[in-house]
Amino acid sequence: MSAESKLSTLILILSLVFLYAGCLAFAKQDPELKQCTHQCRVQQQYDEKQKEECVRTCEEYHREKKDRESLKEVGQDPDVEFHPGGELSECQSRCVGLAGEVRQLCLFRCQQKWRRDHASRWEEEGKKQSKEDAEDEGEEEKHNPYVFEDKHFSTAIKTGKGRVDLLTKFTHDSDILRGIENYRLALLVASPKSFVVPNHFDANAIFVVTQGRGTLTLIHEDKRESFNIETGDIIHVRAGTPLYLINRDDNEKLFIVKLLQPINQPDHYEVFYGAGGAKPESFYETFSTEILEAALKTSRDKLERFFDKQGKGPFLEASREQIEAMSSHEEGSKGGGLWPFGSESKSKSAFNLFRKREPSHCNRYGQLFEVEEDEFKRLKDFDLRVSYANITKGCMSAPFYNSRAIKIAIVVKGEGYFEMVSPPVSPKSSQEDSGGRKSGSRYQKISSRLRSDTVFVVPAGHPFVTVASRNNNLEILCFEVNIENNVRYLLAGEGNYVQQFEKEAKELAFKSKEEEVDRIFGNQDEEFFFPGPRQQRGRDYE
Repeated sequence: MSAESKLSTLILILSLVFLYAGCLAFAKQDPELKQCTHQCRVQQQYDEKQKEECVRTCEEYHREKKDRESLKEVGQDPDVEFHPGGELSECQSRCVGLAGEVRQLCLFRCQQKWRRDHASRWEEEGKKQSKEDAEDEGEEEKHNPYVFEDKHFSTAIKTGKGRVDLLTKFTHDSDILRGIENYRLALLVASPKSFVVPNHFDANAIFVVTQGRGTLTLIHEDKRESFNIETGDIIHVRAGTPLYLINRDDNEKLFIVKLLQPINQPDHYEVFYGAGGAKPESFYETFSTEILEAALKTSRDKLERFFDKQGKGPFLEASREQIEAMSSHEEGSKGGGLWPFGSESKSKSAFNLFRKREPSHCNRYGQLFEVEEDEFKRLKDFDLRVSYANITKGCMSAPFYNSRAIKIAIVVKGEGYFEMVSPPVSPKSSQEDSGGRKSGSRYQKISSRLRSDTVFVVPAGHPFVTVASRNNNLEILCFEVNIENNVRYLLAGEGNYVQQFEKEAKELAFKSKEEEVDRIFGNQDEEFFFPGPRQQRGRDYE
């Protein structure tokens, strides 16, 4: 063998070693790549940069090899695919006389060189495509009226001791949710040992404590009603009721989700501060001085000094002694018993989600806690059900839909995603044809990532499902409006509605024998919570 041939053979062998030298991402699937990785790492003449380049080149070759195998499966011969004209065609023509793996390697090297030479053009095209994809995603997100994220909240009040964030109107971007246009959602966050000054608002409200401990006081016509509140507590507040609040914990913040139903103006409510001064401004000071002097029987000078003292905002820091006094079980002569110790107040204005004897649905894949109108009478004012789902990480809820109820859901903890079946909601499909049917496809999949404070709405009749991530449980607080005479229809699992069909209906609807329909819809024997799609991937199903 000539020296030139020996040198060519040596270069070819080194090239093979180089190309097979290791892609960690595929090492478990391909024994050749395991060996390649090892060879790449032990080359003493390579520095670290060269070793990493070796790995990347091997990965590209592995992908190219897989592509060739895929082409062979559909009847194409990838090894004779030549690009007409130019340097690539000339390079590939030199590979024709080679055989087997050597020929494949030769073609691969030609393609690699051609790609490097055209990298700048590809990069520009890639940037253009990425921009178009981003615009498409932005357009889809813009026209998703069912999901509300951080950007849809505005800060109504903010101080160093707390804040109130208000969600935009449900009909802000679309009138598709006009069935709940007279509801607003707000989040209150109070720092440890903070006090929220007395206020009232022109809206009925349901408060749900999602984290922390506090004391909430309501002022009724003839008495004061106080609640030592904690996670899971639901409190009904009638429009116009004066209230104040403390966070009685030294370290943990207090989080309260508010669902409000305005009285005076659809989808808009106002907060009125009686106590306060310059900040927050007390509504007392809006009256003329003469009226205040006569009503309070106090001189102008004393009133000005009195109302100018407060100027630190609606969230104030309270001392330990003040907190203990307001959260103690001792009440004045006009006060009521402190809930949950006062049984009368417990039955009227407050209820805890988690003090029920057992969840409505529970297995190792999740839990669902629900409070109905017959358990907490004040929910009847809203025609509302409050529920709390805790989906185990990697698991999912059963797909289902509500016959009447509109679900307003907010993620309390964790992350995951949801999918929903909806009529088309894109701008073009929002216009109806003469028959009242939306143009385009009959259904559209609405999907979104879920994380803390994400709000999503599921209209009545819309099938949907929620899935927890593999890393964390997904905890969701839900308000279901229009709950009277509502029916929940499960689409899979134990008790799904297909199991109620007659034999003939099953066979006609699915064009299959009843046994096959039952086998499909009876295969999932869990109820309401299942293993998620990622857990099931790779399994064989009957």
